[in-house]
Amino acid sequence: MLFLNNDDVKQVLTMELTMNALDKAYRELARQEAVCRPRIDVQIPTSDPDKIYQWGTMEGGSMSGYFAIRMKSDVIYEQEYQGAITQEKYCVRPGSFCGLIMLNNIENGEPLAMINDGYLQHMRVGADSGIGAKYMARQDATVIGMIGSGGMAHSHVESFLQARPNLKKIQVYSPTKANREAYAKEISAAYGLEVVPMSNPRDVYKGAHIVAGCTDSAVPIVIGKWLEEGTHVTCVGGKPDEDTLKRIDVSLRLGTAPAPWGLPEFGLADEYITYAAKPKDNSSIQMKRAGNRGHGVIAEDRAVFFSDILSGAKQGRTSDKQVSYSERGNIQGAQFFAVAGKVYELAKERGLGRDLPTEWFLQDIRD
Repeated sequence: MLFLNNDDVKQVLTMELTMNALDKAYRELARQEAVCRPRIDVQIPTSDPDKIYQWGTMEGGSMSGYFAIRMKSDVIYEQEYQGAITQEKYCVRPGSFCGLIMLNNIENGEPLAMINDGYLQHMRVGADSGIGAKYMARQDATVIGMIGSGGMAHSHVESFLQARPNLKKIQVYSPTKANREAYAKEISAAYGLEVVPMSNPRDVYKGAHIVAGCTDSAVPIVIGKWLEEGTHVTCVGGKPDEDTLKRIDVSLRLGTAPAPWGLPEFGLADEYITYAAKPKDNSSIQMKRAGNRGHGVIAEDRAVFFSDILSGAKQGRTSDKQVSYSERGNIQGAQFFAVAGKVYELAKERGLGRDLPTEWFLQDIRD
């Protein structure tokens, strides 16, 4: 069994590889050759009334060879900074995190790898937005409006360039002046793009062909009244506001996890499902307020599915004037067998990682 840390993953995982792996996995889901479930979170109040422990998992596998489960152990809380409310998390202490992907061989059940999820996480989320832009953004898109300046805002640039190689300019807003200026300098140097830091979030939308919400905001971050005609929108972290939902002309959903076998009534489009101890006491965490559900299909009456586009049953954008949107759906589990499987293969070829005796993970007592 192989242990791969984030540095190992970074040496082999490119955005092109990530997008291709996810595109393949989503096609397998459409053909029912792969299966996954929605993200499931378990929440337990801690001794600090402002913090909650959260265990999150997502899993899936394919006839192509791999099964994977991604596991996260977090303490979550909210904080306000310069008027923005963000959801923060840590494991053990602020600045450290615990996220692992366990990869198995479906042919004999062998545990193949344990992989830190941090770098892969940023890449797989960015790749989804890139796939959405590939199928939904205007062909002549050259300007990105970027809301946020963290890790997701970095990986999204790579994925958007894969989808639209002729991109020329990024307009970026972050509430912290130093962060948006540092982002502009770094991205401009890395990709040769014009990157302009904006002091007013309204300016991000002006002339933008793609608007991307890439923050850890606990409140809506994409403002519909500022969207211009023909804009394509993606949003990871935070959410679009009600005006955005009204403005959407066509929305692409990459997939929905199937219902359990023989239990169609248990099929849900929710992005996540939460089980909680003392759920009424969790109301201080806005993104997980007791009684709320993870969102279903965005703009459902105007939505098309990836499988519909593949089959030719429906089209995505049909006019440069349309406001379009794209989202992954609740098929996170399918992402990890696909991307982690490729990372494992390439890492083995290059001799990366640390070997752990497979025997440590096997036993002679039937469970």
